[in-house]
Amino acid sequence: MEQRISLVTLGVRDMARSVTFYEALGWQQTESPEGVTAFDLLGQTLGLFGLEDLAKDIGVPLDSLGHGAMTLAHNLRSTAEVDALMARAEAAGARILKPAQDVFWGGYHGYFADPDGHIWEIAHNPMAPLRAGDGAFRWLGYGGE
Repeated sequence: MEQRISLVTLGVRDMARSVTFYEALGWQQTESPEGVTAFDLLGQTLGLFGLEDLAKDIGVPLDSLGHGAMTLAHNLRSTAEVDALMARAEAAGARILKPAQDVFWGGYHGYFADPDGHIWEIAHNPMAPLRAGDGAFRWLGYGGE
């Protein structure tokens, strides 16, 4: 079986607010079914789905969805790009959780929460440069190009 994540779906309380937020980060929507907003990523898709509809689709009460302890990461080519995206996110309504700064492992990163509280890490990792051309993220020493 191949290892992959094809789709990450974020439950959102206000679809229009969330779409506006991600578009303000420079993301572009792709065609998607009614009730879902999709942003095409590099080999994956980020979907936004109404929180109540998500609970209904899973078949659980809304309050049982909880908050998973996870982050979504967006890696960039430089510390300047990290600073720029963090500023853009804050201007779009993100709550900065940790301003961008040097990290013990040699990189540079910061964290923000989107309007629904989904946590994003914005990072530059010099030990895992993004692939030329498409910008795919690969750890060095793991068969990346």
